[in-house]
Amino acid sequence: MDRAGFRRWLDAYVEAWKTYNAAKIGALFSEDALYRYHPQDEGERGRDAIVADWLSNPDEEGTYDAHYEPLAIDGEVHVATGWSRYFNGDGSMRDEYNNVYVCRFNDAGECTEFTEYWIQNREFRRRDNEELLRQGLAGGEG
Repeated sequence: MDRAGFRRWLDAYVEAWKTYNAAKIGALFSEDALYRYHPQDEGERGRDAIVADWLSNPDEEGTYDAHYEPLAIDGEVHVATGWSRYFNGDGSMRDEYNNVYVCRFNDAGECTEFTEYWIQNREFRRRDNEELLRQGLAGGEG
């Protein structure tokens, strides 16, 4: 898969997330794909398990957006960077994450392995820590 193909795949990934359409989600992944939300996760194994997992806890429509760009390609390994944003009912941003995706693809253009690395936007992290401190639930990290 070349850079343009990877960009199309990333755009299709965002579209699948926004629609929670099982066919669109499934079309992204190979039958035996491994999907990790975090590099330390065991992950979901197989297209059906990935689709079921996505559909098990959907975000409320209109409360999120994302954009990802290809960063590097080395053989079958593709790396993307981007952001995921979450919004309140009034349209104000309630949270933001910066993401790195490490993906492997088969010759059919299906993702065979997906690992997400993410970090919360520093300002939102500070806000969350301050709220936890007010509630007496966290140490002073930030």
